[in-house]
Amino acid sequence: MDLVPALEEPLRQPLKSVLGPATAKVMAEHLGLLTVGDLLHHYPRRYEERGQLTHLADLPMDEHVTVVAQVADARLHTFASAKAPRGKGQRLEVTITDGSGRLQLVFFGAGVHKPHKELLPGTRAMFAGKVSVFNRRLQLAHPAYELLRGDPEESVETWAGALIPIYPATAKLESWKIGKAIQTVLPTAREAVEPLPESLREGRGLVPLPEALLKIHRPQTKADIEDARSRLKWDEAFVLQVALARRRHADAQLPAVPRRPAPDGLLTAFDARLPFTLTDGQQRVSREIFGDLATDHPMHRLLQGEVGSGKTMVALRAMLAVVDAGGQAAMLAPTEVLAQQHHRSIVEMMGELAEGGMLGGAEQATKVVLLTGSMGAAARRHALLDLTTGEAGIVIGTHALIEDKVQFHDLGLVVVDEQHRFGVEQRDALRGKGKQPPHLLVMTATPIPRTVAMTVFGDLETSVLDQLPAGRSPIASHVVPAADKPHFLSRAWERVREEVENGHQAYVVCPRIGDEEDDPKKSAKKRSPEDEAEKRPPLAVLDVADQLTKGPLKGLRVEILHGRMHPDDKDAVMRRFAAGETHVLVATTVIEVGVNVPNATAMVIMDADRFGVSQLHQLRGRVGRGSAPGLCLLVTEMPEASPARQRLGAVASTLDGFELSRIDLEQRREGDVLGQAQSGARTSLKVLAVIEDEEIIAEAREEATAVVAADPELSRLPALRTALDALLDEEREQYLEKG
Repeated sequence: MDLVPALEEPLRQPLKSVLGPATAKVMAEHLGLLTVGDLLHHYPRRYEERGQLTHLADLPMDEHVTVVAQVADARLHTFASAKAPRGKGQRLEVTITDGSGRLQLVFFGAGVHKPHKELLPGTRAMFAGKVSVFNRRLQLAHPAYELLRGDPEESVETWAGALIPIYPATAKLESWKIGKAIQTVLPTAREAVEPLPESLREGRGLVPLPEALLKIHRPQTKADIEDARSRLKWDEAFVLQVALARRRHADAQLPAVPRRPAPDGLLTAFDARLPFTLTDGQQRVSREIFGDLATDHPMHRLLQGEVGSGKTMVALRAMLAVVDAGGQAAMLAPTEVLAQQHHRSIVEMMGELAEGGMLGGAEQATKVVLLTGSMGAAARRHALLDLTTGEAGIVIGTHALIEDKVQFHDLGLVVVDEQHRFGVEQRDALRGKGKQPPHLLVMTATPIPRTVAMTVFGDLETSVLDQLPAGRSPIASHVVPAADKPHFLSRAWERVREEVENGHQAYVVCPRIGDEEDDPKKSAKKRSPEDEAEKRPPLAVLDVADQLTKGPLKGLRVEILHGRMHPDDKDAVMRRFAAGETHVLVATTVIEVGVNVPNATAMVIMDADRFGVSQLHQLRGRVGRGSAPGLCLLVTEMPEASPARQRLGAVASTLDGFELSRIDLEQRREGDVLGQAQSGARTSLKVLAVIEDEEIIAEAREEATAVVAADPELSRLPALRTALDALLDEEREQYLEKG
């Protein structure tokens, strides 16, 4: 029988468990830790020094915390209650201190006996529990605790200076229990395999992996923690970059048909029609794309640019170049509204060049067809026929394009709009429709810092459009604190009326539709303690539209738009708004992407604190698209000092999407940002911070590219191959390959 390598041994087995079965079960269910190796890679979040204790003054509300502190006093009170009517109820109040502040602990009933004997004044201990407020004072009710008794051998100085690792924990498993479990398996760290090539490790002065694992879990000094973190960051960055480099290498081996535009073809005719000149950025990015299209392996390029930077124009020119070269191009949009909008604007931009085979069509013209799920059977049959015969050079659609029935004559380019809304499987299915792998261009309007692009989209080459085309207007953004200053909200509605009186239009955005069945459990559950504002459900389109038409916007033409409307109704609403027949559109985030109404100058975002930073930036990009300046009002009931208000303040203070994406990333954990796209790391990055560790990521990418170029199968580096397999299980490996 094969022996399971020590680090792959499951924590919980039918016959024997490395840990107690109950502990192993909680670790699997609540922390996703299944093997000894998983547990060794569950690193401390921070370290406490026994002599220099946590700041009790800075405790976050409603969170599970672990503090190291000393008991100042302990008092036992008796009281009468329904359960103990004769004054036999007992409550133990213990005050602990760390020099920076005090915190009250309370224990009730039978739970008072043990702490009453153990938590005597002067005792030091670790306490873990959820911070709550009682009588305006912070407290921990029934916290778990672990007394810190110095080893009799230890001197007071050694004991006070020892570093206590504090682990990411859950209510069911305190930090010190995780610590004890890790100490149980720590000896197996000596068997950890080295994923880094020897030359790389020695060249950068990194400690061996077994030593790094010992030092991160049982550091003697702060220098030990630094050594361990430097090493473990390199592991995470390097293994992930090797996965991406292997994928780039594999893509470069695929054959593709080079697509070079004909000298006096469709692209030349289109450029001649343009009433403006392309920006320098658009010209530069187009050159990069045309360079890729001319090669005999598939282009894989990410085109990122601010809302309104002219990405669609760049993508359209790439599609025309492919049609010129005898191929077809498909544009995949995340929603029907957006697919219809792209189709309309592309047909308008091309004019008679989009009327291939029709009377009045230009000589070099092609057909531009739309394919969505809600089309009638006859229109759909017609569109499918145009694709099969090659009559249609350009098709724009939703995931309806991916269905088995859709056949292309010669698919040469796939353009994916708003990458983060599309599954890899869907992109893969569309790419599989080409006779050979088609070229791929992915567009995103969410600015991504360079390191995130290298980590998340590391398999794609990146082009950035950072100039706005001429004629775009500035957008003024302001936070409207509706709870502190209700008159500010009244003024916001007056501003909307003023914009309409000046011949313009406005959007009002709400987080929810309002026709969903409210789940009583969900609404009863408090989302965050920041304020009463969080207790009520988010504002809804249907309610807000009703209040506005009866109140502050009475007399204006107000319509609603949300994702659950019938596609024809949605399209009709958008057409009326684009034609200027509607004054105010009350909508959900369906308008976030791609909706282009240059006459819309104002946007009011209700409950703006419920949206992410990049989402607010995307929404705001819908106004100021014409010659009149834009106005964006972020309405919130959050108190001034709350993190939510600071986030809104940041959005209001800058129009630089790259700056905002950095702020967004610093405020959320990287794992959220990397999400699925992190190309399948089973656990998100633990010690590597994509913003702070920019240098490590860039260097790891270079090293990984060189290693893969020399040995694509990693046959000379079996330990690296093992680490890669651990990062990418079977399913993830395929996910990466599909890209």
